[in-house]
Amino acid sequence: MTSKAFVIEQAGTDRVPESQRWTQPKTIGALWAGSSINVEYFVYGALVMGFGFNFATTVSVIVIGNLSFFLVGAASLQGPETGTTTFTINRAPFGVHGSKLFAFFNWITLLGFETEGLILIVGAVMVLLQMANIHVSSGFEVLLIICAAIIQAIVPYFGHATMVKVIRVMIIPFGAVFVVLAFFDIKFGTPNYAGVGGGWELYSAALAFVFALSGLGWTNCANDYTRYVPRDAKKSAVVGWVFLGTAVPEILLMLLGATTFTFLSSPSQVAAWNGANPFQVLYAQHVLPKWFVVLFLGFAVLQLFAVNSLDLYSSGVSLQSIGIRIKRYQAVLLDSVISCGLTIWAMFQSTFSLYMKEFVGVIIVWIGPWLGIFLMDWLLRKMKYSASELQRTDTNGTYFAQTSGVQWNAVVAFAVGMISATACFSKAPPPVSFPFHWMTPISNHFGSVCASGLVHGTCRAGWYGGADFSVFAGVGFGAFVYFILEKRSGRVARQVQKQQALEPAS
Repeated sequence: MTSKAFVIEQAGTDRVPESQRWTQPKTIGALWAGSSINVEYFVYGALVMGFGFNFATTVSVIVIGNLSFFLVGAASLQGPETGTTTFTINRAPFGVHGSKLFAFFNWITLLGFETEGLILIVGAVMVLLQMANIHVSSGFEVLLIICAAIIQAIVPYFGHATMVKVIRVMIIPFGAVFVVLAFFDIKFGTPNYAGVGGGWELYSAALAFVFALSGLGWTNCANDYTRYVPRDAKKSAVVGWVFLGTAVPEILLMLLGATTFTFLSSPSQVAAWNGANPFQVLYAQHVLPKWFVVLFLGFAVLQLFAVNSLDLYSSGVSLQSIGIRIKRYQAVLLDSVISCGLTIWAMFQSTFSLYMKEFVGVIIVWIGPWLGIFLMDWLLRKMKYSASELQRTDTNGTYFAQTSGVQWNAVVAFAVGMISATACFSKAPPPVSFPFHWMTPISNHFGSVCASGLVHGTCRAGWYGGADFSVFAGVGFGAFVYFILEKRSGRVARQVQKQQALEPAS
């Protein structure tokens, strides 16, 4: 294996030896910071304003929602202990075969994030071409998507060390662009933006949206990067640097997006924010100078490529965790082809905001319960694993799970958590682009309020949103049921004794 930049990394899901644990918690924090200073969170901030809140309420949603990055910190602590990836560690609670199902879920989810990034990359390029008075046909748009898919594969093709180097370099220039944007936001923004209200039910739905697209949506990847951190690194340092590198920049960028929305929120601009290409709002507006829009979109394209490299890297090792015999860099190329096809479909058959709302539901209903079980299992094991046993896939391995390879306590707990999350989920606005709504009996029971906050105070017929407890229900019920089942069966306790006998120092 190698940890050199711009040399193809050979490591897959195998254990990284202590001698090759070359990075430190602050380096991981810089990696996350480089990926967090990106335009996606700017767009998310504008979408939160689109729920119809006033500016002060939106600020509270953004700040509280980004506290979910503490979950990413907690889900980063197993990598240094084991030297391997998330869904190899996942064999402990779910079994060798049971874990493959969740690696598949993770692969699908990361493909969704890759598609989101490609949609925004192509959208930014389309606006730049419009500003240059260049007409873009459907065929040329498809060609742009294919080219973007090829380019996005370059950095993750080489691997972890290359990503760290490239993303760290980008922090200062991209930060500078957003500082300039902050200047315009201070000049033109409207902090007293009133919105059209929205009760606690809508507030809970907005929190679920921010939770899913902030911390919760990254927990499934965290250990893929911290496996290169030495085992003796302080846990508080890992959590602290991860949180500092994620929550702080993302709060600031989402606030920039929300502030920009306050002065770019005419009916036509709102439609653009929630349309197929959210960057279209920057093309038609006359507030931000054109030179800055060009600079902003140009840097956005580069940064989005960098962010997609994280998704492609993790999706590659997830594909390996399923059991498919494929090298990590080959998986990157395969994912690029698939995400290219998904992007072509999404750009011609959907809108960006509709795609994101559907995608948020996918994240919540499986990552929430999975995370609850994953962290509860770690705590039950007193935060210790047998790193060598996690690499074993034979029936005699500690984590194989008897003869089936499936730990049914975890599967049952996951099913309960997923059903609970789904029952407490409300498909929330912004409603401009959505011709339907969905509320489960539980979300409907806890309140039905006008959720069409983008129609100047008038509630459009049929637009309602109930309370959303999906994130808390999924994580909480998954963890609780798993705890009860494991305490009754004593399986984890027996495995802990076996771990200590086999590998007392690991």
